[in-house]
Amino acid sequence: MTVNMNDQKDKASILLIYTGGTIGMIENPETGVLESFNFQHLRDNMPELKKLGYSVSTIQFDPAMDSSEMGPESWMKIVKIIADNYAQFDGFVILHGTDTMSFTASALSFMLENLSKPVIFTGSQLPIGMLRTDGKENLITAIEIAAAKENGVPVVPEVCIFFENDLLRGNRTSKINADNFNAFRSYNYPALAHAGIYIKYDTGQVYHPVSRKPLKPHYLLDRNIAILKLFPGISPQVVESILNIPDLKGVVMETFGSGNAPSYDWFLTMLRDAVDRGIVIVNVTQCCAGSVEMHRYETGHKLLEAGVISGFDSTTESAVTKLMFLFGHGLSPEEVKDHMNCSLIGEVTIPDAFRS
Repeated sequence: MTVNMNDQKDKASILLIYTGGTIGMIENPETGVLESFNFQHLRDNMPELKKLGYSVSTIQFDPAMDSSEMGPESWMKIVKIIADNYAQFDGFVILHGTDTMSFTASALSFMLENLSKPVIFTGSQLPIGMLRTDGKENLITAIEIAAAKENGVPVVPEVCIFFENDLLRGNRTSKINADNFNAFRSYNYPALAHAGIYIKYDTGQVYHPVSRKPLKPHYLLDRNIAILKLFPGISPQVVESILNIPDLKGVVMETFGSGNAPSYDWFLTMLRDAVDRGIVIVNVTQCCAGSVEMHRYETGHKLLEAGVISGFDSTTESAVTKLMFLFGHGLSPEEVKDHMNCSLIGEVTIPDAFRS
């Protein structure tokens, strides 16, 4: 890990954390080979940053990590960097590979309790050294958003993803396109800002902490979580193999439509047995948009009777990391279920009928 301090002292101070990913590649002008970009030389390679007038400091993972290798240890590392530097900076920008960015952003939304400063994830589909890169615009705008204040208060004091003109709540996003610049969507929650000629914020959608408390970083996560994606013709052997993973604590079950699943006796029996063993099974829809409503159809109602709980309109990424977070803190299955029925940090929309 290397650290470099920019000597600009005007306006806001931003910490740029480079973890890895496509954005961090630059073409060698002599060989044409893509090489890792040294973010210590950021100002030299991106003169546009000088016009912003912010104090931009950089920390980079050494070695840089492909996003497919990011996981709980990497999330903890990022949280530690933010916690250690929290008092010194007005905002944080995290450069991250796109493939698992939604998982990391979701995890950090839970791990950074009482966050009151912007933590903005961004990256690119093309390396920053390529002529048509989307990386420069994404990075410059992410820095502007991280620095934005109104009456001395950060405009967006939460974990977000900025990509191709839209600022999205981190724990509401999914990567939906591997080829286009607009790689991310937040289907069940509106964008927090849109960057055109001006950056227009929808401040009514931004999450603001109820009270001002010191940042409380968390480092406890339980990896004994699995995803069970249903498909027509799924066999008992597949379901059984997942529900009987040793030390399994939680399952995110991706169902059809508004939370429907087969009503085979063997399937419901396996679910009921797993719940009786203390495994928390959370029902989320395979659809890009919409919410689980298990009361809507008979097949969904049978899942309720088997002890499956609703994930409402949660993304799979958010549900997985939330279970990791809750079980990591030693909560019992019943306590985890209670917390899954609550919105901890704006990650899910709970219908009024389910509010306590």
